[in-house]
Amino acid sequence: MRHTFTIILLILSVCISTARSKQSLHKYNDLSSCVVVCGDSTLRIIDLKNSSGSDVKVIWQWKTSDKDLIPLDECKPFDRGRKIMISSSRRAIGILSVQTGELIAKAKTRMAHSVEMLPGNRIAAALSTNKAGNCLVVYDLKDMSKPFFKDSLYSGHGVVWNKKLKSLFALGYTELREYKLKDWNSKNPSLELKRTWLLPGKGGHDLSWVDYNRMLITNAFGVYMFDIAKGEFSPFEPMKDMRKVKSVNYDSKSGLIVYTQGEEDWWTHHVNQKNPDKRIDIPDFNAYKVRTFLHNR
Repeated sequence: MRHTFTIILLILSVCISTARSKQSLHKYNDLSSCVVVCGDSTLRIIDLKNSSGSDVKVIWQWKTSDKDLIPLDECKPFDRGRKIMISSSRRAIGILSVQTGELIAKAKTRMAHSVEMLPGNRIAAALSTNKAGNCLVVYDLKDMSKPFFKDSLYSGHGVVWNKKLKSLFALGYTELREYKLKDWNSKNPSLELKRTWLLPGKGGHDLSWVDYNRMLITNAFGVYMFDIAKGEFSPFEPMKDMRKVKSVNYDSKSGLIVYTQGEEDWWTHHVNQKNPDKRIDIPDFNAYKVRTFLHNR
């Protein structure tokens, strides 16, 4: 009897905790002050504006026991913050519903380091070094059993869709590529490689949106701004000498910069902010990437 009562209390506590997390997130109609942090088996939405040091305001959290998704190494919000694209270097990518806390799509694929939604309910993934990786793949959400497009890309690490240019940009170890949609509404959709630029140094790692003409790129040597129209890289002055930057987000209007930097090998226990400067602690898991809701598409 005592054992049954304990189980009932445990179930009630879980239900109450879940309800509280949904309720607290519901109050945040404007998520512009929030960030998504992921690593290991944890994905967390934090009110960064109202957090500092060890005083961290967590408004929503998701933990997975799915070994295909551990460790988590990408967490891009989209659809007005109602969904989050996730990837794992273990063997999967997926789409997470923030409203329900459930995976609404999943594909098994090795060494995925970043993902991006494409028109027509399709999702692209950059796969890093692995016998089944080193490529760019695209899946249709209607059939996640296998990709309908694949192109070799050594140490694929980043993907960004530019709606205005109708281009998908993909980051590899030594190069940045631009792809165009081809026969996208036909029975045989594909991507066509249009342009390639050599990076200013090896080890391409993170690719993030700034605006329709600019993106930020990190590699083994620093952080760079890429001008698409000019096809030129230039050091990103606020972070130009920083190495091991695993993810970076920049709001050009306010000057706000949010990033993670490897402290112990690839992971960190902090999220960093510039303009204004501060740092928040993530002591309970190995954090890898942080993404803002500022460019949430």
